[in-house]
Amino acid sequence: MNKKKNVNRYRTVLGYLMVIGLLSLPLNVVGQESERPNVIIIITDDQGYGDLGVTGNPHVKTPTLDALAKESVRFNNFYVSPVCAPTRASLMTGRYSLRTGIRDTYNGGAIMAPSEVTIAEMLKTANYTTGIFGKWHLGDNYPSRPQDQGFDEVVMHLSGGMGQVGDFTTYFQGNRSYFDPVLWHNGTRQKYQGYCSDIFTEEAIRFIEKNKSGSFFCYLSFNAPHTPLQVPEQYYQLYSQVDPAAGFEDDPRPFVEMTEQDKEDARRVYAMVTNIDDNIEKIVQKLKDLNIEENTLIIFMTDNGPQQVRYVAGMKGRKGSVHNGGVRVPFYLKYPARLKGNSDIATAAAHIDVLPTLAEICGIEPTEDNQWDGRSLVPLMEEKGDWAPRPLFFYWTRKYPVRYRNMALQKEPYKLVAQTDFDASLNGFELYDIAQDPYEQNNLAVENTPLVKTYKDQMDALYQELIRSDNLLDPPRIFVGTDHENPIFLNRNDASGDRGIWAQDEVFGKWRIRLEQGQYNIRFKFTKPLKKGGKMMLETSALVNTMENKIEGADLIEMKNVSLPKMDCDLIPFYAIDGKRILPFWVEMERIQ
Repeated sequence: MNKKKNVNRYRTVLGYLMVIGLLSLPLNVVGQESERPNVIIIITDDQGYGDLGVTGNPHVKTPTLDALAKESVRFNNFYVSPVCAPTRASLMTGRYSLRTGIRDTYNGGAIMAPSEVTIAEMLKTANYTTGIFGKWHLGDNYPSRPQDQGFDEVVMHLSGGMGQVGDFTTYFQGNRSYFDPVLWHNGTRQKYQGYCSDIFTEEAIRFIEKNKSGSFFCYLSFNAPHTPLQVPEQYYQLYSQVDPAAGFEDDPRPFVEMTEQDKEDARRVYAMVTNIDDNIEKIVQKLKDLNIEENTLIIFMTDNGPQQVRYVAGMKGRKGSVHNGGVRVPFYLKYPARLKGNSDIATAAAHIDVLPTLAEICGIEPTEDNQWDGRSLVPLMEEKGDWAPRPLFFYWTRKYPVRYRNMALQKEPYKLVAQTDFDASLNGFELYDIAQDPYEQNNLAVENTPLVKTYKDQMDALYQELIRSDNLLDPPRIFVGTDHENPIFLNRNDASGDRGIWAQDEVFGKWRIRLEQGQYNIRFKFTKPLKKGGKMMLETSALVNTMENKIEGADLIEMKNVSLPKMDCDLIPFYAIDGKRILPFWVEMERIQ
């Protein structure tokens, strides 16, 4: 689908809506602005529903977020995907992640199709200035980077997290990967001083200050509290003597027993969350100082449940699970100029609803060919119109969805969970009344076979539709040799091939690319010194180039003046020696003519 056509399907109609009265004020709307709101979305990484004081955690200190929640419209049954990249794809596009080409968090499955239209691209049609600070995780190369997807200002790390193999500028820093990092500023590597969450906040504040007189969209996407659990010592000391398992002795909700390692992990997570809370306080204060708080819409949410065992308000499961502990997260929306705060909405909402909601609030109307899976939440917030229950689909398995494995379909008030074989009988499924049983303890499937069949039929239909998505059948490619990104680094996060490519040496990997014709200098980086006498192999479809390595202990091999034609292909590099095939840690390709 053509990107230009997609972007142009939005029409700015705020003035028209004002004339015909479609923005008239219902009960809980407190004001009406002729100017569009600034938009700030704050999302954290692996912060579960229970990692806030306002959600009943007696240990974690989050005064700013607790106050924000009390001033906001609180969606108390808000759902995301079980893991990060799918959530971010749905948040950015209003569509299920499989439609966008996102099917994994690595293994080459975290590259979003460039044809997708993001919140940033949509808002730019209404003359917003846009910026992202932190985690993107939807593609590290052209044409899927944030600067290719509508963001004017970009300060980001690569892949799914700092210290991970894909983020090769921080990976080798080990237990200091969150401190003094090399990040990517508008496509160029840049050294920063300080702790990552502080840096991303400082850059976001600089962006807000610069654009205070116009409409801006600030996407502050913290990589914390994702592993590695690195945090400034002064924050850790706040929790060093805390027992995260204590304080729930008389609580009837189901809790998972914590090991000593779980407790230590929780201390570090809570320290990281408190640091985030302090940084959000800086954002809130800056909006007040600039006198733009009233007309700034703030969303706070998290991307999935907690990775480690800790308090999650009694819900079953955690990150990676389709049970509530993995997919139900806090979601707070504050917009003082138009919406009353301190209100609760119990109706199920989801990440796919954010883009349609912003489109309506900002007066950007989709044309008839939009393909959102989500809905605008404005009718719920303004208490007008009917909101018919709709199915929400969840899944998580690596590489591609596995039929009936870690899959769910929820339609209020019931939720069908599949953890079974492809040919299982209806009794192999789980059915929960989540309105009465949010902890998913009472499986109702056996006594409700007709209802199980109805939900399973809906699950089957949506599953079959999603796995036939164009961007899954023809996955996105990385463009190599263009003026938009030259040289280009291909990292491990975006390599497909064997399942579970990470830091292994002997593993089959490849990158799905679109090559421009030209002469290339190509460098292959390895994590360990190589024995000399092996051959560096580079396969690009039927064209294979090879070079003998004559240097003992080399960890970098360079092929110069490699002539490559224009083509779509899999790029397959490996070092062959002693019957082994060693995959480079990263590949740098520079088109020199």
